[in-house]
Amino acid sequence: MAVGEFVLPDVRPVAGVRLGVSVAGIKQTVRPDCVLIALNPGTRVAGVFTQNAFCAAPVTLCRQYIGDKSRYLLINSGNANACTGDAGMHAARLTMAAVAAEGDVAPEAVLPFSTGVIGNLLPAEKIVNQVPSLFADLAEDGWQRAARAIMTTDTRPKLASKTLTIAERMVTITGMSKGAGMIKPNMATMLGFIATDAVVSQSLLEDISRIAANQSFNRITIDGDTSTNDSCILMATAAAGHPEIVSRDCEEYGLLLDAVCEIYQSLAQQIVRDGEGATKFVTVEVKGGATNNESLTVAYAIAHSPLIKTALFASDPNWGRIVAAIGYADVPELDVSKVKVWLDEVQIVADGGCAAGYTEEAGQAVFNQAEFAIRVDLGRGECTETIWTSDLSHEYVTINAEYRT
Repeated sequence: MAVGEFVLPDVRPVAGVRLGVSVAGIKQTVRPDCVLIALNPGTRVAGVFTQNAFCAAPVTLCRQYIGDKSRYLLINSGNANACTGDAGMHAARLTMAAVAAEGDVAPEAVLPFSTGVIGNLLPAEKIVNQVPSLFADLAEDGWQRAARAIMTTDTRPKLASKTLTIAERMVTITGMSKGAGMIKPNMATMLGFIATDAVVSQSLLEDISRIAANQSFNRITIDGDTSTNDSCILMATAAAGHPEIVSRDCEEYGLLLDAVCEIYQSLAQQIVRDGEGATKFVTVEVKGGATNNESLTVAYAIAHSPLIKTALFASDPNWGRIVAAIGYADVPELDVSKVKVWLDEVQIVADGGCAAGYTEEAGQAVFNQAEFAIRVDLGRGECTETIWTSDLSHEYVTINAEYRT
């Protein structure tokens, strides 16, 4: 189940990036579960990773080696290779070495990524045996096949693409992500791979990667769980050929940042729409905070509340649960008489109580929709934050109860 009609988007190849897939049979043998991304020499790579202390072996290795020397990204689904100790590190290095030998690069030029069941040792030989096939399958138009191969409990691939003009040169940005459960900021259980042919310095690429992730993948939540393998990678091949972007003060930097953020947000929102068992896509906007952290704290309290999320699933406009979450969000000295709450444009709370003119029928009409917004004004300042979330359904419980079967 997923929210909204799904249409597989057209995606543009990115010059300097090729993708290949294969079937290693890590968890099942029906569909591809391995991806190789090959990058032209000179490509710069940046990324952000999970903040979970039990980060997986591939995350540890990627943090160590990511940069302008990275040439290959090796991704597998079906096994997270997390909480596997020294044996997991050795298994990841075996796969890196196999790609390095085939690609005639140093092992440190290969970045590994894994997603799937936590606690099981990666079957490295299954991946090593597929390395020749992965290389043989490399193609610039491999994005859609790769997006399917990295799926776990996802019901559909997640892709986004756009072009823009920088210094009279067309620049392409294309990305893919996976994720449907264990989704919470910092980061979600997701893998994201976004590539552009823009010419941008390594330091600015790292800035863009961090800012874009903070405005997208760190603004979504499905179930409040943070996983061990989360990685979001931004690659810039420089194939567009425009003058290098080296300053945050130039117009070109702003254009590229905005475009990359748009792709990141599209991929992040696709994850929420495809949340495990999701039937609702809900925007939670909190303005009027004295600080951004205040607004975020309230937004997360609403989005993480199991009572609110189950009410969303039931299409029950039980708005008392919303004000209760605002009240326990630990905003110091909150004056509830100044708090206002809306469901889309229907005001439900004002002056410390139910808004005059609110009717259950009006609230019900909003909750019956598959997509709507919960909007809050704290009346304390000028800071606004927005996150995206989903409901909590019977199917979510079923999917996660049966995850390993």
